[in-house]
Amino acid sequence: MDTINIGIIGFGTVGAGTYELLTENSDLITRKVGARVIVKKIADLDTETDRGVEVDRQLLTTRASEILQDPDITIVVELIGGTGKAGELILEAMSTGKHVVTANKALLATHGQRLYQQAVESGVGFAFEASVGGGIPILGALSTGLSGNRIETVMGILNGTSNYILTKMSREKAAYEDVVREAVRLGFAEDPPDLDVQGIDTAHKLTIISSIILGRSIPLEDIHCEGITFLTPDDIYFAGEFGFCIKLLAIARINGDTLEARVHPAMIPKSHILANVFDAYNAIYLEGDFVGPNLYYGLGAGRKPTASAVVADIIDLSRRIHAGAGRFAPPLSHVRPSAAPVRIIPISEHQGPYYFRFSAVDRPGVLSKLSGILGENNISIYSVIQKGRNLNGSVPVVMLTHEAREQDVQNALRTIRDLEVLTDKPVMIRVEGSNQS
Repeated sequence: MDTINIGIIGFGTVGAGTYELLTENSDLITRKVGARVIVKKIADLDTETDRGVEVDRQLLTTRASEILQDPDITIVVELIGGTGKAGELILEAMSTGKHVVTANKALLATHGQRLYQQAVESGVGFAFEASVGGGIPILGALSTGLSGNRIETVMGILNGTSNYILTKMSREKAAYEDVVREAVRLGFAEDPPDLDVQGIDTAHKLTIISSIILGRSIPLEDIHCEGITFLTPDDIYFAGEFGFCIKLLAIARINGDTLEARVHPAMIPKSHILANVFDAYNAIYLEGDFVGPNLYYGLGAGRKPTASAVVADIIDLSRRIHAGAGRFAPPLSHVRPSAAPVRIIPISEHQGPYYFRFSAVDRPGVLSKLSGILGENNISIYSVIQKGRNLNGSVPVVMLTHEAREQDVQNALRTIRDLEVLTDKPVMIRVEGSNQS
């Protein structure tokens, strides 16, 4: 029987999970590929630490060059992460005619164009399902299952750490700082969890999704990104009073060669399908012109879910290799992407309802002053909540607006921040999926 040899570079959590899956389900994989898929070499700087899986010591090496220079290794699996050495290894592997699988979302988001181009020039397969959504096969769905559709909308919860934090804040009415400390202690969050809670990890994933949809690399810097660090139990409570919950969302809307792409906390109706995604789970909701609405749900990280996606890519490439494919489809699944330039809509042009929370001194006329400034900036108030008093005399003034323009909102907030009646910085959250206009 034919054999397809692979080399794994990086033997951490996901690398060990990948090896475990390839060995435990080897019979199943052989039946699906029609050839045996064998791990011939594993490279990692640390070959001594126990990874929780039995490995023949002869497979281990500290030198990635043993994989890259081995003519019998057909597929290289890059799992070291980072945007430096990992990129060099992938480019070298491609230039020698090896196919590549990676889970490296940060590398794809920042240097994807160079990697995609090299894969096409070298005529090799380049697969990265595990870079978005862990075990959720969203990139495969976009590249193949939904390839006949024009994808119009994507809304996703793409970071399990942030979703876990928001879930705990909502259920326990706990402060953000307290929940983060607990999440770090329990291993749900890195210490510090900046990439997760600042929205950067989610922005990486939205960059990859947007690139797949449009068939060209979308610059990470063009995606507006905000995190959840400013949110308080008060915001979660007041969102509930209006019938909403708060999620860190990745949002992309595509109209021809125009792209709206942003990452930020958003209030969504409790009836929305994404409102019921809790804890460390991820979900991606999308709409295609023919297929309509679709939802993809599952664990977005972890040893086994991510390994599942890595191995799925290995199986797909192995099938093609075994079938004698001479060349492979472009990584972004468009053989001929549109020649028209893509216009990335700036956040200043966004229009929609907004939530505001103002902490103000308890005196007459405050509400009228706030509403006056909003009115001067073409912002119409939909609903107001004003209740509860703090010991220092401050009261929360909470508003939900009709649809407004982001630029007008920012202009109003700049004026309001200078008011002497405010005792803290204003809080603004965009609202998605509501019916007020």
